[in-house]
Amino acid sequence: MGWKTLDDMDLSGKTVLTRVDINVPVKDGIVTDATRIERIVPTIKDILARGGKPILIAHFGRPKGKVVLDMSLRVAVPALEAALGRSVTLLETLEGAEALTDEAKAADVLLLENIRFHPGEEANDAAFAKRLAGLGNIYCNDAFSAAHRAHASTTGIAQHMPSCAGRLMQAELEALEAALGAPQRPVVAVVGGAKVSTKLDLLGNLVEKVDQLVIGGGMANTFLAAQGLNVGKSLCEHDMAPTAREIMTKAGAAGCEILLPADVVVAREFAANAANETVPAHACPEDAMILDAGPQSVARVGAALDSAKTLIWNGPLGAFEIEPFDMATNAAAKHAAALSKAGKLTSVAGGGDTVAALNKAGAAEDFTYISTAGGAFLEWMEGKELPGVAALNG
Repeated sequence: MGWKTLDDMDLSGKTVLTRVDINVPVKDGIVTDATRIERIVPTIKDILARGGKPILIAHFGRPKGKVVLDMSLRVAVPALEAALGRSVTLLETLEGAEALTDEAKAADVLLLENIRFHPGEEANDAAFAKRLAGLGNIYCNDAFSAAHRAHASTTGIAQHMPSCAGRLMQAELEALEAALGAPQRPVVAVVGGAKVSTKLDLLGNLVEKVDQLVIGGGMANTFLAAQGLNVGKSLCEHDMAPTAREIMTKAGAAGCEILLPADVVVAREFAANAANETVPAHACPEDAMILDAGPQSVARVGAALDSAKTLIWNGPLGAFEIEPFDMATNAAAKHAAALSKAGKLTSVAGGGDTVAALNKAGAAEDFTYISTAGGAFLEWMEGKELPGVAALNG
């Protein structure tokens, strides 16, 4: 890994252009979940402690190169100030950032207005990137979640100034390197979710990198059907059966064992506490749908985790949103968390549904690392080069 960290930079007296992700949920003008803001605090405090002045660069929503007042970053300022315990001054225009007022110069932290108000951002316009670079002395990217985008503030700017990873970006990259780059073996991956079609690249990459691949959720139904099993009225992409068989063949050639459900929990309706039964995977009734993996399947996943040194997790094993079809996800997640807490397993998880499922299971706190990056995490798992990371290597 050729990227530098804040430890490699002399920040004293320097203006540090810091790309962050504070694209937080908002309701009625109030930030409802400040997790993303809280996770950038170590980087900002580190820059300040070492004599640097941070100018935060961030996006909010998708204004598509136009000024949209409802997407102003002004809404994030109170939450930022609360998290940092310092004043934050919003720079409403690029011109204002280029000619700072005395008041702005005296502020602890500066925040540039929504970078996506400018068409040059998503176009990765070279002139715009150079103009951005003119605002400071050092570039720090702390937005791994935006690293899969080749935008001016994630890649273009790095060509014009000394660049490094912030603490959150550093933590993400180190966790991912430990999970797939140079992991301790055996490596187990748990991949769930609704559709195989959305995770083809992911599965294709993982079967060549891991020792065991647990497939759950609606995706597992497609693999079961591809083996000739009846899945009744379950969510299933029957047209993806040939692709599923190709993935299984590829896994066999790579020495990767695929673990599919051996038993399943079925119901006649998709509703909380619906009448249900556990049957062998090959015995799903015609009028029922598979909504979770059964206890025998959970035991097999547990055994795989017991023998593993590294775990990568993306997606739930069943319809975790409704009880009792969260049983398999909860049990496997708690088992992985216990092994991680005991120092027996390095566990890295990511993806929207994944974070929600692990939080619901009460397991998230004990995982080694949970990525909030979403799309960037998935593209990394797919084996793709992330432009924002590649730019730091440059």
